[in-house]
Amino acid sequence: MNEWIAVITITTLACISPGPDFAMVSRNGLLLSRRAGVLTAVGIGMGVLVHVCYTLLGLGLVLQQTLWLFSALKLAGAAYLIYLGVKMLRSKPAIERLDAPPPVMSDLAALRTGFLTNALNPKTAIFIVSLFMGVVRPDTALTVQIAYGLFIAGAHILWFSLIALCFSAGRVREKLVAARHWIDRIFGGLLVSFGVLLTIAQR
Repeated sequence: MNEWIAVITITTLACISPGPDFAMVSRNGLLLSRRAGVLTAVGIGMGVLVHVCYTLLGLGLVLQQTLWLFSALKLAGAAYLIYLGVKMLRSKPAIERLDAPPPVMSDLAALRTGFLTNALNPKTAIFIVSLFMGVVRPDTALTVQIAYGLFIAGAHILWFSLIALCFSAGRVREKLVAARHWIDRIFGGLLVSFGVLLTIAQR
């Protein structure tokens, strides 16, 4: 039971800490649609499962001890965040009514965005590996460890879905949609900043 409490507590803190996942979900929920935001959250949960799977297979220890491999992951994550950020920074103002339909993002694109944002996030890799190596006992049954992993992924989906629902609420969106391109640029700047910070930390 104590192990479960530790997993729940640490996972909750990891979910609510600001980062690229929050930026992408809130941006997609606000500027695109509630569906796009929620599917981005689901993609984030799928990305978490990637980190859980390789950790349970023992590859997390390899990643932790292989500097060049972890460095490659950090650089790939930084490059992806900067790429997304630059696309948003290039957003141009458009003349549109408040009741005009928002830009469309396919379900697959929303899932892919959330998945890649999390799967390439070294912060999540560190969190998952550290949790399983430092909190979960070696003699904990594999089924229980799998349950931990499913809980962590589910917690991410639930939290970021709530974020998407909040940012896609009618009143919030009506007040902010007129400044869509500026909001896009703000989120783009945040993603570029995250990517630059990863690159600096790598050096």
